[in-house]
Amino acid sequence: MNKKSPKNKTLYITDNLIKSYATKCLKIENKIRNIETIKNKTIIGNSFEILKMIPTDSVDLVVTDPPYNIEKKFNQESFKRMIDADYIKWLDIWIKELRRILKNTGSIYICCDWNSSPLVWSVMKKYFIVRNRITWEREKGRASLKNWKNNIEDIYFATVSDDYTFNLNKVMIKKDVLAPYRDGNGNAKDWFLENGKKYRLTAPSNVWTDITIPYWSMKENTEHPTQKPEKLIAKLILASSNENDLVLDPFLGSGTTSVVAKKLKRNYIGIEIDAGYASICEKRLEDINETIQGYNGKYFLARGTKE
Repeated sequence: MNKKSPKNKTLYITDNLIKSYATKCLKIENKIRNIETIKNKTIIGNSFEILKMIPTDSVDLVVTDPPYNIEKKFNQESFKRMIDADYIKWLDIWIKELRRILKNTGSIYICCDWNSSPLVWSVMKKYFIVRNRITWEREKGRASLKNWKNNIEDIYFATVSDDYTFNLNKVMIKKDVLAPYRDGNGNAKDWFLENGKKYRLTAPSNVWTDITIPYWSMKENTEHPTQKPEKLIAKLILASSNENDLVLDPFLGSGTTSVVAKKLKRNYIGIEIDAGYASICEKRLEDINETIQGYNGKYFLARGTKE
């Protein structure tokens, strides 16, 4: 690795980092009798095997970003593209297990790209009530000479039952007011003044255009090739869990789900097969602060909005 600029805050995998932090992670070989023994832990291992060991009805929320059905190298691990039928079988193995692990009041979010999106949906609907598909603007697509630049990803939202958590008031977005309404007495209707400007808190839709992908000058950035932004994961966790709930990510990567869960006072369990990425997660958890880019602790900020 070349010497990085002082302004580059990216957290890289190094042998020293792995040596220091991998020992803090768990390795599970037997069935887990008490969920408390793995709560707020990073587990190194194969999700397919570890999920079988987690107790039934023990988790409140699953948020995960599994490998998409494309060729991708993840540090020491590689994912190879499958035919659709095989990818569906691959999905079915662990999504079925998550249905067993989730409580009856639980929810699940699974990230995917445009190509794997219909495959993810086809499996999720077998085990859950699919509520919505969120499409978010990734803002960093690569151009193609013979196709449209791919700038979006999907997240499917599903629940185990009709009895589930959804905290709309926790995920409101602060936006500029272009046409402020007033009531019969001339008072502001659904908007407020702040530093001389008019704003309203708006319910989020299933199209998100306010997400910034982590880049080199952001402290949350790591070298993981498909890292999701903390702001993105924060919306999912705030909407579909409460403080002290338990959030599971079976494809943890560099740890964003665990980090955001901890920041938002949730418990977490993360499973990651690569010791390097698991070590990055442990380092991020150790260095944690309360800040989430684009979130002020009360509501989310639209792109370009300043506090």
